[in-house]
Amino acid sequence: MAGKNYQESAKTIEPERQYLPDEAIGLVKSSAKAKFDETIEIHLRLGVDSTNAEQQVRGSVNLPHGTGKSLKVAVFTKGEKAKEAKDAGADIIGAEDLIEKIQKGQLDFDKAVATPDMMADVGKIGKVLGPRGLMPNPKAGTVTMDVGKAVKDLKKGKTEYRIDKYGIIHSIIGKASFDQKKLLENYLALVDEIQRAKPASVKGRYFRSISISATMGPPVKIDTLKLLEEKGKKKEKEKKEQTKRQTPDAGLLTPEKRKKEQEKEQTGKKKEQTKENKEDKAKKETKKEDA
Repeated sequence: MAGKNYQESAKTIEPERQYLPDEAIGLVKSSAKAKFDETIEIHLRLGVDSTNAEQQVRGSVNLPHGTGKSLKVAVFTKGEKAKEAKDAGADIIGAEDLIEKIQKGQLDFDKAVATPDMMADVGKIGKVLGPRGLMPNPKAGTVTMDVGKAVKDLKKGKTEYRIDKYGIIHSIIGKASFDQKKLLENYLALVDEIQRAKPASVKGRYFRSISISATMGPPVKIDTLKLLEEKGKKKEKEKKEQTKRQTPDAGLLTPEKRKKEQEKEQTGKKKEQTKENKEDKAKKETKKEDA
């Protein structure tokens, strides 16, 4: 049975209503009443065939404000790249020795990075890492020679996403302690990236349903037809501000003032034309007199 806090929060949410992103985030933040800093989860059901190799949706995104989690990163590498990983802040670094520890059951890390030359060996523990979402993957940017950047990105809040066998992506956009604006910007970054990752073979509606919730709170549905509306508003606002910077006066003119300015400009042109006509006429008359 749902707890008292859950039931109280559920009363503020219309279960069948689909909210705008900003509204949904506000409701989810207010529903986070646990004694710990709850994670804000997001679940996106996509219109893809999860059994079709061409419709696999997987990748990674750098959330602008991070996830709020402190990640422990392991790097499979050796030589100079081991030093690079250490300088970048990797928590665990190793090669065959690290693989051996994992085979013995030591899995005390949250994310893993590997250089390409180590993947043949890392593949031996694929059955251990894979089910836990720890297997380095080129598409996620965790199989790379640039281990320093990969480690820094993960520490800053780079998060991976992939569809499960039901075509659903389960991810996070931050913590309940984040302010609403930061959660919204993280949400927009994730959804925008998943939109970019849409397979070419997918037809029809791509985003079937989206819901967000706090760890211990009820889910809130987001209107899939308006899931990026806030991003559109933001772009439109930026476009208007840019126009104002390029033409300072444009932002100060109301439609009425603009109309008057246009009429004034037309009147000025007419006066100038009349003056030119008079000057031409005077010149012609002068020529006749001289003749």
